[in-house]
Amino acid sequence: MDKLPVAFTIAGSDSGGGAGIEADIKTFAALGVYGTCAITSVTAQNTEGVISSYDLPKNIVSEQIDAVCKDMNVGWTKTGMLGSNEIVKTVADSIKKHNLSIVLDPVMAAQAGGTLLKEDAMPLLTDELLPLCKIVTPNTEEAYKLSGIYIKDLNDARDAARKIAEKGKCHVIITGGHLEACDLVYDYEKDDFTVIYGSFVEGGTHGSGCTYSSAIVSYLNKGFSLEDAAKYAKQFVENAIKESLHIGNGVNPVNQLADLHDNSERYKVIQNSMDALDLLQNNQAFTNLIPEVGSNIAMAIPNASEISDVAAVEGRIVHLKKYPKPVGSIDFGASSHVARIVLAAMKFNPEIKSAINIKYTPRILDICNEIGYDISSFNRADEPEETSTMDWGVTFAISTYGTVPDAIYDKGGIGKEPMVRLLGKSAVDVVNKAIKIAEKCV
Repeated sequence: MDKLPVAFTIAGSDSGGGAGIEADIKTFAALGVYGTCAITSVTAQNTEGVISSYDLPKNIVSEQIDAVCKDMNVGWTKTGMLGSNEIVKTVADSIKKHNLSIVLDPVMAAQAGGTLLKEDAMPLLTDELLPLCKIVTPNTEEAYKLSGIYIKDLNDARDAARKIAEKGKCHVIITGGHLEACDLVYDYEKDDFTVIYGSFVEGGTHGSGCTYSSAIVSYLNKGFSLEDAAKYAKQFVENAIKESLHIGNGVNPVNQLADLHDNSERYKVIQNSMDALDLLQNNQAFTNLIPEVGSNIAMAIPNASEISDVAAVEGRIVHLKKYPKPVGSIDFGASSHVARIVLAAMKFNPEIKSAINIKYTPRILDICNEIGYDISSFNRADEPEETSTMDWGVTFAISTYGTVPDAIYDKGGIGKEPMVRLLGKSAVDVVNKAIKIAEKCV
């Protein structure tokens, strides 16, 4: 049985943990490949910048590379901080010795501030290392230094990519902070350009370049094409920036584990919602609370910001043979109506992540008061034009009450059924609140 390919990074160490080897290994692990490393330099670095650096002796660098390559089935490899002429030459010799497939991340400066490549090492990096690489991933500033072409737009980036590719006979990906958040992929063999569109996201960017190139290596090791690897690496980095970590006093580090945490939270939400539906389906009394339009239950992941972050029943919950019955399965983005209730409530209290809609009657409202639920309301007649009823109504009810209540109701309007919305910390929480009401309605 063949051994699995191993992802390999040859780069500097960031004592602050945000970039360099540390970012690479975290990315490899998050994307499900086995990560190995050879450290070229040790930096005293944090979110505010590089304080100092020490290049390891060249024999230590080459011996690390030898140790990994002689023992393991090394697949795609990336280089990061190479620091000096001596380090560049040593790494180039090792690449030739072990015939490594290289993604060159031409690290020249730290995102948080500080030089990581000595000026006199640039010619050697361009003339000796670049031709040994299969892919190079410069940002626009690095692409300018490699090509001599100042990049203002995608046309400039195309010219720069061609010039870099001519020097290295390699594929080029110019990453796009200054290209309207686009990345430009140049397939040197086909003389073909692909623009990978993205969006500017708020968050820290310390370690974003290292994370991107190590994500490329990860996807290539898993068999993805160059274009697909670039597309998925961009998505991975955008999410890592969006969920960047508020650590230190400078530029926040990207969060390479954001996707893993997100997927974990989504699984928990689906599981909790399924548990809640099991409670409902076994409670005949709940049919007394189902409105004519049906009920639905929604639960959001932590830090939810859009409807796709909220899970709900794809159809509705109706009554069938005297028991509640969900029509459809639970999925994210399945209900904009109840999801908007949850998202509006979370702006006031992030712990309130779930809601269910039930029938409104004066008796149900009296029961809510008897149980001791906090209650607020809104009047549809007061709704401003060009607003979403749930966004406005829930926000108004919470603002008026001063905190997120257990229940928010309205008495309906023309063509609109009166409704009560129960809110809570989870789907199971709101279902238990609903069952308490249902059992008193019998």
